[in-house]
Amino acid sequence: MKRRKEGQEWYGKISYQEHEEKLDDPATVEKKIREAQNKMAGEGSGISDELITLEIASPDVPDLTLIDLPGIARVAVEGQHERIGDQIKRLIEKFIRKQETISLVVVPSNVDIATTEALQMAKQVDPIGERTLGILTKPDLVDKGTEDTTLKTIHNKVIPLKKGYMIVKCRGQKEILENLSLTEAIEREKAFFNDHPYFQTLLYEGLATVPKLAEKLTLELVNHIQISLPKLEEQMVTKLKETQTKMDKLGCGPPSDSTERLGFLIDRVTAFTQDAIYLSKGEDIRCGYKSKIFSMLRQKFAVWKTIIDTSGTTFNWNIQKEVALYERKYRGKELPGFINYKTFEAMVQEQIKQLEEPAVVKLKEVAGMLSICDVPVSTVIAGDAP
Repeated sequence: MKRRKEGQEWYGKISYQEHEEKLDDPATVEKKIREAQNKMAGEGSGISDELITLEIASPDVPDLTLIDLPGIARVAVEGQHERIGDQIKRLIEKFIRKQETISLVVVPSNVDIATTEALQMAKQVDPIGERTLGILTKPDLVDKGTEDTTLKTIHNKVIPLKKGYMIVKCRGQKEILENLSLTEAIEREKAFFNDHPYFQTLLYEGLATVPKLAEKLTLELVNHIQISLPKLEEQMVTKLKETQTKMDKLGCGPPSDSTERLGFLIDRVTAFTQDAIYLSKGEDIRCGYKSKIFSMLRQKFAVWKTIIDTSGTTFNWNIQKEVALYERKYRGKELPGFINYKTFEAMVQEQIKQLEEPAVVKLKEVAGMLSICDVPVSTVIAGDAP
């Protein structure tokens, strides 16, 4: 949901998939969102990772973009996929892993926040709580005698987060069914905190009510953008360099003129053929801007030679052991120092089998290196060994 503070009148627009619709009345927002949810994910049974974009412009709203994610489910209800919990977690992680995202962990006030799965997921991607803001709801459900625990949580003394905590009281289901307006709901919320013997101080400290939360989020967003911009700039510069290197490697694209395109194709085929000839003769060519292909491959094949030598030593030792055993127990018409050909064949097959897996692994390593250099693997194998 995008909120923009502009103009003199309320304006709304909802869009999803191929649908886009303008909204003229705030009262229609909830209905339109439910229609979109049902269309994309089914009648209250499933989830979808496609976004429903709700854009609101008004002089009374803050400049914020919010992404409302589904609550974490543990057990599938009727009509839901049996792995609905895993699907929701993957969807949540998709958004909260982004470093430019501020995660709002919403937890009821009457629940032990230390045991909530939402906070645990947030801490996995944000261990020191730099991008996490805790929000406690339903303060009217706090058990008498446990108010001090709630106050300690809000004051960041239970599970510290750098962005701290806020507490709000949203409309209850009864108030929603009675079509209580947002304006009146905000007034009731303020009155609740103002009259509460324990939570009154939170109102004066600016840690309670939805309007104060909106103010804090706006400030946090500005601060977060200031911190994130240098990191984003570094990522963009790195990505630009990588892309430029790839483009330089590819060279200029085909010319627009048909005659010039023919010459361009001939040059490319000639260059490829020349590289293949060099490789078939064992001559070296450069791998991009790093080093030469055979210099890199020699290191890989040196490791492979060590494996072969070790394997050969082990095989010779096994042959000697088998020959000694055969001569003691089974030798018939064979000459001394020789064993039955079937026994020898079985030993060779076993030795080859042991070398099969490391050979395949080494081949994949070489193929991976050559794919980076755009060199055909068959050309190197057919040419002189490095």
